[in-house]
Amino acid sequence: MAQVEATTERIVEAAPEAVFEALADYSGTRPKLLTEQFSEYEVREGGSGAGTLVHWRLQATSKRVRDCLLDVSEPSPGQLVESDRNSSMVTTWTVTPAGEGRSKVVVSSVWNGAGGIGGFFEKTFAPKGLGRIYDGVLDRLAAETGR
Repeated sequence: MAQVEATTERIVEAAPEAVFEALADYSGTRPKLLTEQFSEYEVREGGSGAGTLVHWRLQATSKRVRDCLLDVSEPSPGQLVESDRNSSMVTTWTVTPAGEGRSKVVVSSVWNGAGGIGGFFEKTFAPKGLGRIYDGVLDRLAAETGR
């Protein structure tokens, strides 16, 4: 099994505090940011940052659907980590200053991929597909928080 990683980043025209607050608001803002690949969204515990337990289904391709149950932690300022109880996937959102009134948002997901030829294709194509999905989420984040 090889580790697979997908990373996407964006500069958002909003203060880091506002961007982080929007990402950490699983009860209000976060559902608005999700693209059509996400369904069955439900906050099961908490709802704001660390201590939140959130569920969704992620349809990465027409045949690949992940049922995600995510524990949210905040290991350092400006960082949210979503650890999936149903798989090895861990997604980290990092928000840092990028000049006055601007933020750099990096989202990175890592997981243990399949072995063999299936693992080769997963490592080759999954990061691009997940990157496109998170590009859509970042577009919505920029629209929600930007001026």
